[in-house]
Amino acid sequence: QAQLVESGGGLVQAGGSLRLSCAASGRIFSRSAMAWFRQAPGKGREFVATITWGTGTTFYANSVKGRFTISRDNAKNTVSLQMNSLKPEDTANYYCAARETPWDSTLSREYEYNYWGQGTQVTVSS
Repeated sequence: QAQLVESGGGLVQAGGSLRLSCAASGRIFSRSAMAWFRQAPGKGREFVATITWGTGTTFYANSVKGRFTISRDNAKNTVSLQMNSLKPEDTANYYCAARETPWDSTLSREYEYNYWGQGTQVTVSS
């Protein structure tokens, strides 16, 4: 059964850092675009970052560009999100997502992903 499991969330002060990880079952990782989305209370889910399975090309939301870095380890079937210079507005539940695709394409829309993790909470205090 395909599965995504996130970890690494927590409480951090503004300006601090956190690293999120997502472990994926092999069936949905080897040729899958991977991404992170987030959902703050009372808001819809929004795109954060994505990385392709072939060349490792990345794409970020403007709100996190220069602060967050997405990476993947194909040998370990994991994708990570390094979050630096965190702001209170980064507070949200962060979700890992995957989409099997034959193309090495960056996918940034929620409907393009068909596998989702359960989420991990990130809280940034001011």
